Amino acid sequence: MADIDQTSKLTTWAKEPSVIDLKRDLQYASTSQNRQITKIDSWNDLFNVENQAKPPKIKGRSSVQPKLIRRQAEWRYPALTEPFLTSNKLFQVNPVTFEDTSAAKQNELVLNWQFRTKLNRVKFIDDFVRSTVDEGTSIVQVGWLRQTTEHKELQPIWDHYPAEDPQVVEQLTQAVEFKKANPRIYDESTDEAIKAAVDFYESSGIPTIAQQVGMEEVTVQDVLENKPTVTVLDPRNVFIDPTCLGDMDNALFVIVAFETNKAELLKNTDRYKNLDKVNWETATTSSTVTYGKSEQLDFTFSDAIRKKVIAYEYWGFNDINDDGNLVPIVATWIDDVMIRMEENPFPDGKLPFVVTAYTPVKREVYGDSDANLLEDNQKILGAVTRGVIDLLGRSANSQIGIAKNLLDPLNRRRFENGQDYEFNPQLNPQSNIIEHKYPDIPQSALALISMQNNEAEALTGVKAFSGGLSSQAYGNVATGIRGMLDASAKREMSILRRLAKSVARIGEKIIAMNAVFLSEEETIRITNKEFITIQREDLKGNFDLEVDITTAEINDAKVQDLAFILQTIGPNIDPQITMMILSEIAGLKNMPELQERISTYQPQPDPLAEEMKQLEIEKIKSEIAYNNARAENMVASARAQDLDSEMEASGYKHSQAMEKQKAQAQGNQDLQVTKALTQSRKQGEMPADIDAAIGYNLISKQQSQEI
Repeated sequence: MADIDQTSKLTTWAKEPSVIDLKRDLQYASTSQNRQITKIDSWNDLFNVENQAKPPKIKGRSSVQPKLIRRQAEWRYPALTEPFLTSNKLFQVNPVTFEDTSAAKQNELVLNWQFRTKLNRVKFIDDFVRSTVDEGTSIVQVGWLRQTTEHKELQPIWDHYPAEDPQVVEQLTQAVEFKKANPRIYDESTDEAIKAAVDFYESSGIPTIAQQVGMEEVTVQDVLENKPTVTVLDPRNVFIDPTCLGDMDNALFVIVAFETNKAELLKNTDRYKNLDKVNWETATTSSTVTYGKSEQLDFTFSDAIRKKVIAYEYWGFNDINDDGNLVPIVATWIDDVMIRMEENPFPDGKLPFVVTAYTPVKREVYGDSDANLLEDNQKILGAVTRGVIDLLGRSANSQIGIAKNLLDPLNRRRFENGQDYEFNPQLNPQSNIIEHKYPDIPQSALALISMQNNEAEALTGVKAFSGGLSSQAYGNVATGIRGMLDASAKREMSILRRLAKSVARIGEKIIAMNAVFLSEEETIRITNKEFITIQREDLKGNFDLEVDITTAEINDAKVQDLAFILQTIGPNIDPQITMMILSEIAGLKNMPELQERISTYQPQPDPLAEEMKQLEIEKIKSEIAYNNARAENMVASARAQDLDSEMEASGYKHSQAMEKQKAQAQGNQDLQVTKALTQSRKQGEMPADIDAAIGYNLISKQQSQEI
């Protein structure tokens, strides 16, 4: 097999790997993969009771084989799938830093919306759980599907003029807010000119008036599909780096074999090249590595365009720049022709695979299945069951044997018709007429069957209602029963935690893809009335992603604890706390409508009680105002008394009284002079020396002031 020539190179890398290099990794990984596939085929054989697990057919013997492994698995499936499907909210995204809070909320909305509407969550979880339980290991490939079409349409050409009118600016501002509040109604009801002005304002920040000046033909790209994909792969077609020692983060490559044809590859010529170099006529589905199919069909297409061929997709790390640094790449080849070679397009730069082990095996990437534990029990149960069936089936039940010479032909006919008959007196009918019956089944066989069922249920922790997993092993009391249930629940929860961790890793990969591959704006229906617009830039950040899993048993236990809390706190607690607990109980019981009503319930106040409260408040306010006024009066009176005492002690009050007396005396003196002048004029007498009197008064005032 020759290496590809330089004309067939698909990249400009300094060291592009060849088909031979990648096939070498494939052959290297196929050895360990074949060992695991041998185990998986054996487990599937035991599960379905086919081929080697089916007992050989022997004439006259039973070939029944009870499907013990299948029975245990059927009871295991619902216990592992329902925790993922009971709630519409599968993922909970928590921010690592304060700056990531908004992006975490947006990612949680987008991720749950995608799993709820864009992906068939029920089918994915069923396939994921059944593959893990049946085959011991599930391998999920995460990808992205984008399908677009193009068409031409006429679109208006707009000229923008500065908006100077305040009313126009206000109208534009309202349109911008309306677009943010309800983008769907905005697109349906807003005028095109206003839309153009809003778009220009959002890009430039300048308010303008848009005016159409013409039309132009443009090519519009319609997005048909733009969503993540999750595929549960057949482990027979996946080859994992055996040197990773059970840790997929250490794996340097994973190779996936898949069937395709020329028509499918021609749909994506941007990705696949060198298709003309593939010999589609001679290419077959056979190869050095066996490709596993779920159904082997003899039919094949004869034409080259539809003929199925096997392609190998290589995801791994390679030194493509010849500088000693490994770079994540993806490559695809058919036979000896490389048809794809590029760097890993996913933003996390990791292998897009999530591997989950049902029962972990030390230093192994593959897990173990319950079939490995129950193989001997199923074989023993089948052998004992076949022995019991043969014991009953080989007996002549309900047949009647009559001794010869007991009845003559006439009486034989009467005997068969149920009539009275005559018999040979020398032979006793009770001992010469024998009615065959089934023999009794030995108690040892029944005990062995019960023991195998009990041991199977004890090994798996699954109660399949066949008499096993009894609490008597722990003591036939309430404590023993609780211990039995706790042991079974812990076994189940350990499996659920591994499954939930894998689903969380799938969610982390999809979050990274959303930040790159998602459309600029995705309008997501949250409720019937609320719409949220997700910006792709808002999806970037650091997050702690958790998968919200629960079981009916866990929910019932929480409900009992919350009910006990309600009984403990009694009726004298804040009603808001009671409503919070009731809302949580409704959520655990999977009653979202009741939970929403309880959480949003606002009790209607009693008008009479509200009026009484208002009157009581007014009464308290009036009493407070009265007490404040009384206190102010008391303070003022106390201050006046203090001031009076201080004036008395300092003599100021005495001097003030003396001044008052002097002023009174002076006033009396002036009054007497005025009266004398008035009386003398009335009597016609000669007035006294008024000037002298006034002068005397002035001198008296000066002397008193000096004193």
